[in-house]
Amino acid sequence: MTIRKRTFTPGTAIALLALFFALGGSAFAVGERVQSASVAQQRCSNGAVRGIAYVTGNPTMGIANVGGTFTSAGVVFGRKFNCNGKAIQVRRASLGVFEIRFVGNPASSAVASGVGNAYAVVDPLPGGIFRVAVHPAGRDDPADQPFVIVLV
Repeated sequence: MTIRKRTFTPGTAIALLALFFALGGSAFAVGERVQSASVAQQRCSNGAVRGIAYVTGNPTMGIANVGGTFTSAGVVFGRKFNCNGKAIQVRRASLGVFEIRFVGNPASSAVASGVGNAYAVVDPLPGGIFRVAVHPAGRDDPADQPFVIVLV
């Protein structure tokens, strides 16, 4: 039985070094991305995503318990982003109809989608408010379900 002594060749050393820098660079990029997500951008440029809100409602009470006055409580959002760093507010207007406001955001158009087996219709209102009606698939009557809205 022959015992082989392990030696690192120059190629193996370079490959390990490259792997180290590749993983370190990815971690650095992810860290930068997470950090910059909470800091306001210098401007909200045309053609860019200006805001995102994933409205889920309070996990213990559901989306139907979102109040009739605007709230920016973090518990009603799964995720949120406003390009100018200001608040995002939501209120329940009626069954399955929500109004959402991205404070100080100049966006005038948005796209919304229901979560799961639902679709959403979004209408811009004066004052930077967007009305989102969420409908179960195949039905015209609105229902209280989570939704995502993206401002462009």
